[in-house]
Amino acid sequence: MFLGGYLGSCAAQLATFAACTACQCASREVLRHSARVAWSVLFFLAMIAAWVLRDFATPLLQKIPWIVKGVSQDDMDKWFGQQAVYRVSMGNFLFFACMSLAMVGVKYRGDKRDRYLHHGHPLLKLGMWLLFTMLPFFFPNDVLNIYSWAARIGSGIFLIIQMIILLDFVQCWNDSWVAAGEDDERWLYGLMGLTCTAYTGTLTLAGLMYYWFKPAGAGSCSLNIALITLTLVLVAGFSGLSLARQGSIFPASAVALYAAYLCFSALQSEPRDYACNGLAHRLTAASGGTLAVGMLFTLASVVYAAFRAGSNTALFTLEGSEAAPETAAERQALLAAEEGGGTSAGLDGVPDVAEATRQAVTGEAGRTPQQQQDAAALAPVSYNYSFFHLIFALASMYIAMLMTGWGSEVQAKDRIDIGWTSVWVKTGAQWATALLYMWTLLAPALFPDRDFS
Repeated sequence: MFLGGYLGSCAAQLATFAACTACQCASREVLRHSARVAWSVLFFLAMIAAWVLRDFATPLLQKIPWIVKGVSQDDMDKWFGQQAVYRVSMGNFLFFACMSLAMVGVKYRGDKRDRYLHHGHPLLKLGMWLLFTMLPFFFPNDVLNIYSWAARIGSGIFLIIQMIILLDFVQCWNDSWVAAGEDDERWLYGLMGLTCTAYTGTLTLAGLMYYWFKPAGAGSCSLNIALITLTLVLVAGFSGLSLARQGSIFPASAVALYAAYLCFSALQSEPRDYACNGLAHRLTAASGGTLAVGMLFTLASVVYAAFRAGSNTALFTLEGSEAAPETAAERQALLAAEEGGGTSAGLDGVPDVAEATRQAVTGEAGRTPQQQQDAAALAPVSYNYSFFHLIFALASMYIAMLMTGWGSEVQAKDRIDIGWTSVWVKTGAQWATALLYMWTLLAPALFPDRDFS
C-alpha cells in the first residue's frame, strides 16, 4: 500500500512537471511565432473575465464601500454587473494605452522596447495586466461614469477602423485577382464566382430576415421591413455605382454581404420580448450551453477584428512610429525576418532569423555571431507596435459597450449586445459603411487632382 501510494505520488509529480513544461514550451513557441497572438490571447482572457464578473461578481462588489456608496436599491444586481464590466474594460484600456505610448518610435528590431516589452518577459506582462485589471476596482463611481461615455466614442472609432480595413481589403483583393487574370483567365472566373456567391448570400439573408423578423401575427413590423428594404436599396445603389465607376462589382458584392450581415445583426439585437423579433422566440428554448457558444463566437470575432486591424499599418500611421524600410537592404531584411518567424532580433536565440537577416543585409557568408546580431538589429519591425496596442485599447472600450448594450441596458446572463441602442449602433454602422464605400467611388471623380491610390 505504501509503495503504491509512493508510486502514485511520483507519477502525479511527473505529470505535473510534464504539464508545466509543455505549457512553458507552448507559450514560448507562441511568442517565437508572433507576439500578436500572445497579446490577442491576453485580450480574450480579459473579455472572458468581464463576462464572468458581469454575471457573478455582485456579492463581491456589494462589499466594496466606494462602489456601493450612493447607489439606489433598484435593480442592484444588474447595476453591479455593469460596473464589473466597466472596470475590467477600463483596466485593459489603460494597460494597452500605456503599451501604445511606450511603443511610440519603435522602428527596428534592435530597439530594447521590442525585445523586453513587446516580445519578451511574458510573466512580467501578465503581472502588469493583472495589476491594471484590478486597479479600476479602487476608483470611485464618478470616474467610471466618465469612462463609460468615453467608451462610446472609442467604440465608434473602433468600428470605423474596421470599416476602412474591410473596404481596403476587398479592393486589394479585387485588384490582385484582376491583375492575375491578365495572364490567366481562371482568376477572373474565380472573381466572378465569388461575386455571384456574395450576392446570392446577400439575397438569401434578406429573405430569411423578412421571414424571421416579420413573424405571422406580430403586426406590420414596419421598422424591420424598412430596415431590410433600405439595405437592399443601398446594395443596389452602390453596386450600380461600382459597375459604372470601376467596371467591377466584386468589392460591391463583398460590401453588400457585410451590409446584409449588419442588418441581420441589428435586428437580432432587438429585445427578446419584442413581438417582431421572431428569431428570438425561436431561440427561447435554446440551452445555456448553446447561448454560451454563441457568446464565445462573438468574443472571438472581436479578437480577430482587433488582431487584423492592429496588424494592418499600411492604412494607419502614428507619426514617429512607422517603420517603413528606407533602403533596399532594409526591405530585404524585413522580408527575411518575417519568413524566419517574425520575432525581435536576438529574442529566444532564433538563429534562422539572424541568418536570413544577415544574408539579406550583407549578402555575405561567414559573419561572426555578434555581426549577425548587429545585422538583425537593423531589420525594421514588420508592423506598427504602437498602433497595434492602440487598436486593442479601443477594442477594450468596445467590449464594455458590447456587454452592456452600449451602456443603456444591462444584459441578461448568457447574452450580449441586446437592446435598442445596439440596434441603432449597428444600423448606423451599416449606413456609414455604404456611404464610405460610395465616397471611395466618387472621390476620384470629384477631386481629379488628388491622389487616392
